[in-house]
Amino acid sequence: MSRLTSRSLALLPLAFLALVLVAPVVRLLIEGFGSGELAGSEPLRWLALWQDDYLRWRVVWSFLQAAITCVLALLLGLPVAWVLARREFPGRSLVQRLLMLPFVVPTLVAAMGVLALWGPRGWFGEPMAAAGWSLEETPWLLLYGNLFFNLCLVVRAGADALEQVSAPRVAAARTLGATPWRAFWRVEWPTIAPWLSSALCLVFLYCFSGFGLALILGGQRFATVEVEIYSLVAHELELGQAGVLAVWMLMLTGGVALGYAWLEKRLAAPGRVTPVARRRPVGLAQWLAVWAAVGVLLLVCAAPLLAIVLQAAKALLLGSGVEVLMEPDTLAALWNTLRFSAMALVLATGLGLSHALALRGLDAAGASHGWALAWRAAAYLPFVVSPVTVAFGLLLLYPGWTASLALLVGAYALLAYPFVAKSLTAALDNLPASYAQAAATLGAKPWRVVWRVTLPLVGSALRRGMAFAAATALGEFAVSLFLSRPEWTTLTTLIYQRLGRPGAANLEAALVLACLLMLLALLAFTLIEGPAQKKDNAHHA
Repeated sequence: MSRLTSRSLALLPLAFLALVLVAPVVRLLIEGFGSGELAGSEPLRWLALWQDDYLRWRVVWSFLQAAITCVLALLLGLPVAWVLARREFPGRSLVQRLLMLPFVVPTLVAAMGVLALWGPRGWFGEPMAAAGWSLEETPWLLLYGNLFFNLCLVVRAGADALEQVSAPRVAAARTLGATPWRAFWRVEWPTIAPWLSSALCLVFLYCFSGFGLALILGGQRFATVEVEIYSLVAHELELGQAGVLAVWMLMLTGGVALGYAWLEKRLAAPGRVTPVARRRPVGLAQWLAVWAAVGVLLLVCAAPLLAIVLQAAKALLLGSGVEVLMEPDTLAALWNTLRFSAMALVLATGLGLSHALALRGLDAAGASHGWALAWRAAAYLPFVVSPVTVAFGLLLLYPGWTASLALLVGAYALLAYPFVAKSLTAALDNLPASYAQAAATLGAKPWRVVWRVTLPLVGSALRRGMAFAAATALGEFAVSLFLSRPEWTTLTTLIYQRLGRPGAANLEAALVLACLLMLLALLAFTLIEGPAQKKDNAHHA
């Protein structure tokens, strides 16, 4: 693929990012810095954030909760990943298949799962509250929610990384007298560290820029910067302070995104290894390790989902769950969710294809390392910028398009298309260039090479990226909260409305709707991704 063709492919995602992401952010910052107490040209306005104890705590806590989640995910995820990579036991393939289940579940459903388990009316939270020990207004609900969302990502990355460890090198170390622990640190750890670092960068980005979990689980004391930006703009109209917060968040998360892109490029280096063979557990200690690993996954990742299902089943059998599902508001929200998500998925797929193929062309044409790295990192810009910042920037930049379908679907696609681009990029990085070169030598034009050679070879990665994009669009909350009309209520906004109303009946209705949304996301993911593949190229998806 020529450099001219690659640049042409890059025009679509580049223009989309400029219009839907970069320009709205710039417009919001201009609005904030051009009025109020932060107006003026003195550079001290950039330091106003750190002079306010309240805002400084919001930034520090946002960083801390993301960092703590990364540490906890590593401490819990690495042993679980080692067990899955080194032990063969009944049900292992099912565990691997379900590893990404929490990541597919919408954010609001994850928050509802945590509340159904540990909230004041939850399975564990209610007896704890009766005993005088409540987790409300503590950081633990948010940290648990973060772990629920991200632990499986670290486990999946760790298990894939351990498959890249050379069995002959491990055997040589053991032959020379190294203990299993020393062989791990001297041979296995240097191989898996870049993979884990890449996954932890992604976990940090998700937690640092998260909105739904922090809004529902953080409370007043432990809300994050994302929630604070929303409050400043929506309730206090403090655009100046919101703009300063947005600038600092962009700088912090932008550096993490560049590091993630650099690490991912390192992982794309070709190479073949003989992986360490999995062995059936022998003895009580090894079986205890397997049971402990499965127990961690069940407690952190499966228990909240099971709690939602049980609470919803209880409402359907003994309460008003059936009536909630048949209400006109529920049916209208279901239709809006499906149609908005389908339109966003089509747009996101086109953008992701263009982005990944353009990057492939740049690498093949010998573009400078800096340009290729920048374009690789551009796919992660929607993860770097706050969805709340983007939403309000869109409203300020395009006032004539306020509450328009095009604006809403475009914002949905903005948050979904990185999954398609990322999955395809990983697959294309591992695709030998000789295939396309052979087709071109036989006279095939570039577009025919893409259609007949490249896409069939990366079809599973494309489906995987589309599946995650669909799940993201179905569960989108922040954009739906700010850019939709009252008659465009989606399942996520309807759940939030129910949570905002007092009474056990509304909580019960929210749990039923959350279960419906979870089943819808899982169904879409399963249908799009198709049957499980023996070898997953998109190891970080």
